[in-house]
Amino acid sequence: MAIHITGDDHADQVLTDDPFALVLGMLLDQQYPMEHAFRGPAKVLDRFGTLDPARIASADPEEFAEMAATTPAVHRFPGSMATRIQALATLVVEEYDGDTTRLWTEAKDGRDLLRRIQQLPGFGRQKAQILVALLAKQLGVRPDGWEAAAGGYAEEGYRSVADVTDPGSLQKVRDYKKAKKAEAKAAPAGA
Repeated sequence: MAIHITGDDHADQVLTDDPFALVLGMLLDQQYPMEHAFRGPAKVLDRFGTLDPARIASADPEEFAEMAATTPAVHRFPGSMATRIQALATLVVEEYDGDTTRLWTEAKDGRDLLRRIQQLPGFGRQKAQILVALLAKQLGVRPDGWEAAAGGYAEEGYRSVADVTDPGSLQKVRDYKKAKKAEAKAAPAGA
C-alpha cells in the first residue's frame, strides 16, 4: 500500500519504499507540521544520497548536521534532529543489523512491538503508539494485540498521522488535534 502523508509524490514514495524513512518521518514529527516532518526523509535521501542506516550512523556528525540544516531544513531544529537521526540509525544498525523491518517482523505481539519502538531515540509512549497504529492501518502490520498497544490510535477516525491517507484526511486530523487543544485549554486547571 502506498503512503500518502506529505502531499508531495516524491516524499510519499520514499516513505512507501523505505521502512527506515517511515520511522525517521515519525521521529521528525514533533514541534513541526506532520507533512513537513514526513518530507524530511526525502530531503535526507536527496542530499545525503542514501537512507542506509549504517551510512547515516557512520557519517561525520558535523557534516550530517550541516546537510540537515541546508535550506529547506530537514526539521525546524535541524541540529538536534540530525543528532537524533544518527542515534536512530545507530540503534537500527546495532539492534537490527540495519534492517528496520525487524522492529516489527520479529515482534512477538503488539505489546512487544510497542516496547521495541519505545526503545528508539525520541520515541515516548504516545509516539510509539501512533507508529504501531500507522504500521497496522497503512502497512497491514498487525501482530496480536496491536490494538491494545496502539490505544486510542487504533480506533477508526482521524486522530493522528496513522489516519492520514490524502489531503482530506490530513485536514480531518488537523481539525481533531485543534479541537483537542482547545478542549485542554478550556478545561479548568487541575481538572
